[in-house]
Amino acid sequence: MPPAPLPINELERLAVLHGYDVLDTTCEQAFDSIVWLAARLAGSKIALIALSDRDRQWFKARIGIDAEEIPRTQGFCGYLLLDPTRPLAVADATRDPRFSDNPLVLGAPHIRAYAGIPLVTPGGHALGTLCVIDDRPREWSQDTLAMLAVLARSVVTTLELRLVTQKLRSLTLTDDLTRLPNRAAFAEALDQTIAALSRRGQVFSMVSIDLDQFKQIND
Repeated sequence: MPPAPLPINELERLAVLHGYDVLDTTCEQAFDSIVWLAARLAGSKIALIALSDRDRQWFKARIGIDAEEIPRTQGFCGYLLLDPTRPLAVADATRDPRFSDNPLVLGAPHIRAYAGIPLVTPGGHALGTLCVIDDRPREWSQDTLAMLAVLARSVVTTLELRLVTQKLRSLTLTDDLTRLPNRAAFAEALDQTIAALSRRGQVFSMVSIDLDQFKQIND
């Protein structure tokens, strides 16, 4: 099974993806709700938000499948990255020469039908796909693809809002001049540490050191 060719802007695309700082993060309700809705609207057993990293497809949200990631060579959405202006609709993967010998078609989860919509940033970079999958052949209606396209745009909007929120949070926890964590960041880290140790029934000590005449150095 030859994998899909790499997009001509692959290095730039990866830089944009990594800039969102979303890979390997924990579950988030906003994304989980989107895949749940995608599965319900499409009547599919599996729905994924799949982000295409260098060597893997990592699932930010998933329903109907346990795996958190798969090798990029096994993913269908590599073909979507080549032309992010169009969806990819596969009615029967066993009859498609691109996918007929794919391990995910020949074995679990036994993919037969696949519909994917590219997740395209405002700058035109495809991060991955919102896709739905079935273990039986089926045709995908234009209405279904249109609804998935709306949800795919919601994924990108959520990623953009997430990025803005992270930047704003960083500004509130960072000293403008030194770019070091400020007092608010220290207080937050301290609260988190106390809470985590309390849940485990552990105690800790903290040492505070005062430096005389440090104001002169600081100034």
